[in-house]
Amino acid sequence: MSKRFDQVKKQLLQLRQELMQDVSSSYETCREMGQDGVPDIGDMSSVAYSRDVLFNLSETQRQKIHDIDVALEQITKGEYGVCMSCGEDISPRRMEVRPFSRYCIECKTDIEKFGE
Repeated sequence: MSKRFDQVKKQLLQLRQELMQDVSSSYETCREMGQDGVPDIGDMSSVAYSRDVLFNLSETQRQKIHDIDVALEQITKGEYGVCMSCGEDISPRRMEVRPFSRYCIECKTDIEKFGE
């Protein structure tokens, strides 16, 4: 593994740790909501909405964690930076901005339009 990938791996592991802490914190916040007494109907609605928002946030974070895990596996296999759809190199700029990208811009655009 090259020195460049060592730095990327370190960056990915740090990002993964931060996301794991955020997910854990969101989970704890959800558990604590509405536990402070007898709420009225407005409080219950607000708590339900807040839980939905936190759940969706943590779901997005979980997907990022999965993408990071895939990127770490690709580094180990020597396939990091290669599009998982077309097999072409992913642009260095894209990998710099989003180091856990699994697809080049063109393939990601197609996936977003038509699904995987």
